[in-house]
Amino acid sequence: MGLVERSQVAGMNIHYMNFSLDYFLDAQERVGFESIELWGGAPHFYLDPTCYEDCRVLKQKIRDHHLKLVEFTPENCMYPYQMAAKGLCFERSLEYFKNGVRACAELECPQISTNSGRGYLDETREEAWKRSVEMHRQLCDFAAEYGVTVAMESLRPEETNLGVRLEDVRRLFDEIDRPNLRINVDVTAMGVSGETLEQWFAEFGSLITHFHFIDGTPYGHLIWGDGCRDLESDLRVLADNHYSGYLGQEITDSRYYSDPLTHDMRNMKAWEIYF
Repeated sequence: MGLVERSQVAGMNIHYMNFSLDYFLDAQERVGFESIELWGGAPHFYLDPTCYEDCRVLKQKIRDHHLKLVEFTPENCMYPYQMAAKGLCFERSLEYFKNGVRACAELECPQISTNSGRGYLDETREEAWKRSVEMHRQLCDFAAEYGVTVAMESLRPEETNLGVRLEDVRRLFDEIDRPNLRINVDVTAMGVSGETLEQWFAEFGSLITHFHFIDGTPYGHLIWGDGCRDLESDLRVLADNHYSGYLGQEITDSRYYSDPLTHDMRNMKAWEIYF
């Protein structure tokens, strides 16, 4: 049908967390992915404020599997490092994300993914908001030295009390005010907020450089066909807005964890009629 290029659809490794990195890379090549987004979490990629995995080894493995790394997403929801952390956790989180930028550059990956982080429920939202803005400013300035773009996404209400809705992301983007900051649209978070692709394109246009583009009900980060989104309709919106970037398959529902390869094969079948 020609609505999307195969190379735009980027496999991701979160639902492979019970398997080795080598198994994930083998699976992506077998399924037919040409691009991947790397979730930077153990056991696949060790990253902390003081050190990170040997990127030379990983980069060669990715090449050996004929894959291209298009976005690096450090784990920042389940682990303590997050963009609105406070006190010593702020400093350690900033070093964590800086190491993510260093790894991104060493892996020759153009973009790192972030979100607003989350505030503490016994403080005002504005206190946490200021920390998220400040950390993003510092991280963007650091990333600029490495030629890395920072792509910020929204989250669902149960994940944050900061960057939930489109207007939240717009305000954060404007207050951070850095030239290498861009937008990563998570369609599940978008759907939960009752928003549309058209609204996000109207607001951000060419500033959108990545998607977490998965099915949903709207909840869940699901394999295409397991939710209620219309893949063809969504792809036509992307085409109408001349989007030619990547579509990360951020599959996080635990139903897929025991056999991710089979589910990735199902996912690819849903995509193949649109190549």
